[in-house]
Amino acid sequence: MARALSIDYGKKRTGIAVTDPLQLIASGLTTVNTYELVPFIENYLRNEEVSTIVIGEPKQMNGEPSELGDVINAFAKALQEKYPSIEITRVDERFTSKMAFQTMIDSGLSKSKRRNKALVDEIAATIILQTFLDSKM
Repeated sequence: MARALSIDYGKKRTGIAVTDPLQLIASGLTTVNTYELVPFIENYLRNEEVSTIVIGEPKQMNGEPSELGDVINAFAKALQEKYPSIEITRVDERFTSKMAFQTMIDSGLSKSKRRNKALVDEIAATIILQTFLDSKM
């Protein structure tokens, strides 16, 4: 079976998470500079079988798209055109950064480690992916 890959797209950094091949467990993979995202995905897809790419859908509290909405929609469309055999799906990512930060606190990470925004992005991508997995059950 193929993995699912999750993307928490940001202006500067993008968090990435992945499942195991059975798509049971979501784990943080890495954080990349957003300008390096496309080459990273291309390389990852050359080396791993991926059936689904889950992209966080940023929304404001009223449900309207966030300022990055158009950029992320264009990114998702470009991925679908380039990889038509891979399912591209979206998951509401409201509160994932706050949930990621709370996860860091609950895990006992020091204040200095909690300031690591790249780690927050990676954990947020993991939460997005876990939300996707939970919706399939």
